[in-house]
Amino acid sequence: MSRTPEAIEQFLAGRRIAIAGVSRDGKAVGNVIFKRLAEGGREVIPLHPNAETLEGVRAYADVRTVPGELDGVMFAAPPRVAVEVVRQCAEKGVKRIWFHRSIGEGSVSEDAVRECERLGVMAIVGGCPFMYGAKVDPFHGCMRWWLAATGKIRA
Repeated sequence: MSRTPEAIEQFLAGRRIAIAGVSRDGKAVGNVIFKRLAEGGREVIPLHPNAETLEGVRAYADVRTVPGELDGVMFAAPPRVAVEVVRQCAEKGVKRIWFHRSIGEGSVSEDAVRECERLGVMAIVGGCPFMYGAKVDPFHGCMRWWLAATGKIRA
């Protein structure tokens, strides 16, 4: 497998990551990513405009309301809110945002990616954290290859 891009290595080295797209019913991809990152020893903070707790953890309405610094934001929410989340990241000094995508457009908004470039926020476009690291399952390994080959991952 090819080397992990530096931008992804930097994101995954973060210890405090917020996730936009954690749902109350627990079935969203954001919930799965939340659990995996938490299992890896990170402090993971769910973002949801209408929930006080998610996955047993205090949730925050948006990036602005999270106390303290964040190493990154994982964006697994509807693309229509991505530009606003990017702006909140820039205001708070968050340097990295990862837009989740597997098949289809996922949570990627090209307007949000352009806003990242304008505001100096590093954007990882496509894929997910499950495609990198020591424990990549065959499905995510194949998805990583396919998304990279089709230009759906940019880091």
